Amino acid sequence: MTASPEGSALEDFAEQMRVLRRECAWKREQTHTSLIPFVREEAEEVVEAIESGDPAALCDELGDLLLQVVIHAVIAEEAGDFTLDDVARGVIAKMERRNPHVFGDAVATDAAEVLRLWNAAKAAEKAEKAEKAAGDGTS
Repeated sequence: MTASPEGSALEDFAEQMRVLRRECAWKREQTHTSLIPFVREEAEEVVEAIESGDPAALCDELGDLLLQVVIHAVIAEEAGDFTLDDVARGVIAKMERRNPHVFGDAVATDAAEVLRLWNAAKAAEKAEKAEKAAGDGTS
């Protein structure tokens, strides 16, 4: 399978993972839960690559971590829960909420102020989720 000239590499990779889920017995059997050890392992290997200072190793390990993101998104897509695009849209919205000094009217002149804004936005999100869960009768 080669990358399509009109598509992005990420879109091509997601399609490749869909094919692998259909045609590879091992990948087809995987669930979010069965993949937990691999997510942990790949995240740790990213940390090791960062600590090594080797950009090629970091690139490779980020690819392995991306594989975990994509396979989880494809599993969720198959279940009708969410898609890779939903994941991307969610993180875009989160970055906009948590960086009001860039995407809104807030002002931050140094990293400490940026962190304060980030933490305030994160706390507001957590409170909103808790309020919604309480209103839904779930916790």
